[in-house]
Amino acid sequence: MSPLPSAPQTADASLLSLSSQSSRRTFMAGALATTAAASGLAQAQSFDFKPHQRYPDPAVQVLDPSFTKYRLFSSSVEQIATGFRWVEGPVWVGDGRYLLFSDIPNNRIIRWDEATGQTGVFRHPANFSNGLARDRQGRLLVCEHLTRRVTRTEYDGSVTVLCDGFNGKRLNSPNDIVCKSDGSIWFTDPPFGIGGHWEGDKAPSELPHSVYRIDPHNGKTELVLSDLAGPNGLCFSPDEKRLYIVEGRAQPNRLVWAYDVGSGARLSNKRVHIDATGPGALDGIKCDEDGNLWCGWGSNGSPSANAADLDGVMVFNPAGKPIGHIRLPERCANLVFGGAKKNRLFMASSHSVYALYVETRGAV
Repeated sequence: MSPLPSAPQTADASLLSLSSQSSRRTFMAGALATTAAASGLAQAQSFDFKPHQRYPDPAVQVLDPSFTKYRLFSSSVEQIATGFRWVEGPVWVGDGRYLLFSDIPNNRIIRWDEATGQTGVFRHPANFSNGLARDRQGRLLVCEHLTRRVTRTEYDGSVTVLCDGFNGKRLNSPNDIVCKSDGSIWFTDPPFGIGGHWEGDKAPSELPHSVYRIDPHNGKTELVLSDLAGPNGLCFSPDEKRLYIVEGRAQPNRLVWAYDVGSGARLSNKRVHIDATGPGALDGIKCDEDGNLWCGWGSNGSPSANAADLDGVMVFNPAGKPIGHIRLPERCANLVFGGAKKNRLFMASSHSVYALYVETRGAV
């Protein structure tokens, strides 16, 4: 892939410079305070995180013996950044060795640098961005709530609008996004960003909750499906013969649907792959090279839900059976595999971002 350039300084701030002698905790707090001041935004809550001292990390819970092969005995959950309001949509930029993620209510995209551990503002304002991805040429794809569109950042930092409507009507609020190996771009369009003034502007829906595909040859947007309530996270199986989509407002429980992928935007053989079975809340999802689904997990907000028992990442095997639970002190909204070997799981979780090395790699 070609390298992803930094956007112009008029829009994207450079990484923050702080003393390398500072402690990690002081460093992160200072970096985020400087970030907030630079962007003109108030700093959100930062949270202390005390990692487990012993190996294997008890936060990495084996629910089925088959998960043991994916748990690294001497790897612990790490908090790499904190002090945000609601983080989402992480994407790994391997050629730059950095992670980008959306801090939606603060209307910015944040950059965490692997080499230095520094965190700073990549883009502000960011049109209340949510899902982020890269296309097959390494360009940044962004789901924007405020403008109700999907954009691509070009190599020179300029922004191209890929889709902002369908059949003459505005999209709702593009949420999650993935690029298939043929170059087609698939994204979900629930109304979450237009439901209030927290993640965008409150506005009426003009289109059903839907999933769309942008054709790589002519750039036209095709309707994939419109029969899910609040379609959210989506990803392909390693061979791209199966598409998984989270139905975020399914009743009584949230679901992951599986579809067989045909040519173009055609899907078939719809079936339930995962049922959250109670107060569990599915959000963003990613598939590893063995076909396991790693799912952002937490409480659905019901009075009976015990968030402390739910928060983190749930792992399901290709048959939909739960095999592992990475317990976090915050609800995980979305996740991505990254790092030099694609075996570091980055978990965007409410106010913080956590990371864990595992013995598998992301499928994409």
